[in-house]
Amino acid sequence: MSDKRFLKDGLMIISQSKQNTRDIWNAHFGAAAIASYFFVKENELSNEVTKFIEVQTELMIKQHLGEAPSDEFEKLNLPVAEFLILEALGETIDELHWVGHNVIYAALSLLALKEDDGYLASRTAEKIAELILSFAKTIPGRSWIGYSASEVKRLQLDTTDMLTDISKPSQLSAFVLEELGQFKTIYQAEAHHDLIGHMLTFSHALNILYDLGHVEYFKRGLPSLLKLVKVLRVSRDLNGLSTLKIISPVDRHPFTKAIRSNYLPIEADFWKQNLMATDWDFGHIFKFPFSFYNHLNRITGIPKPAIENFRYVLYSD
Repeated sequence: MSDKRFLKDGLMIISQSKQNTRDIWNAHFGAAAIASYFFVKENELSNEVTKFIEVQTELMIKQHLGEAPSDEFEKLNLPVAEFLILEALGETIDELHWVGHNVIYAALSLLALKEDDGYLASRTAEKIAELILSFAKTIPGRSWIGYSASEVKRLQLDTTDMLTDISKPSQLSAFVLEELGQFKTIYQAEAHHDLIGHMLTFSHALNILYDLGHVEYFKRGLPSLLKLVKVLRVSRDLNGLSTLKIISPVDRHPFTKAIRSNYLPIEADFWKQNLMATDWDFGHIFKFPFSFYNHLNRITGIPKPAIENFRYVLYSD
């Protein structure tokens, strides 16, 4: 069993993101710490793999956790903390903001609280809620293939999109794994590799909300996720010389194929890589595996195309 300290530390990092860095992104590492704990808990990993994951998580937390202010040790009961976070999420969940990070941060925070409600200071809960509220009126994301951010924002879903009716987590997991397996090539671009990874984490966050009893939030978040899926479908058959427009501050033509990871996160060799050198891929080293394997655990059968493509979403040195 992974260390429950990762839950407390993860919540603290999420709550400190705006204060310490003045943006929403350092919260990635808090979400990653929480993801690490649950990845170990939910999967039958060897003792060796578990140990390597814990070591990597501790290193990441040490790098990104600030000091707790003196007023952070006043406990807040679970229902109040949940109310604050859900109230904030209710203000932002009906539109796509930064590929779903408002939902991801909220869901993982709620999951951590449910697992270990022995700690959460009032200011910590308030700051997590403030972080989630700060997504209001933000863009859907900054890097897109075939669309601009404003076009994504205006995008509508219709019957010709053939986007399955989804009413429960097992259906959503089967759907996103099927989508993952459809890509002919995955490219090392924020508009491709990263968006595919966040299709996994955003959908997983919705499943978490459903699991925790917040079914209405699951339903409200689905249209934004399906909008992301619709955009990604344009790049299923992408080749490196594609003339599809790319709107991104970091991506450029021609695209470079993502590196295939020789190891999966259930293998010790994956965690023996020099993960610190990339700052744990901004926390995705933990988040992507947690979401992918959680989706796998909800379905029957082994979706080989999805597993193969997941190797290209993973970090590899």
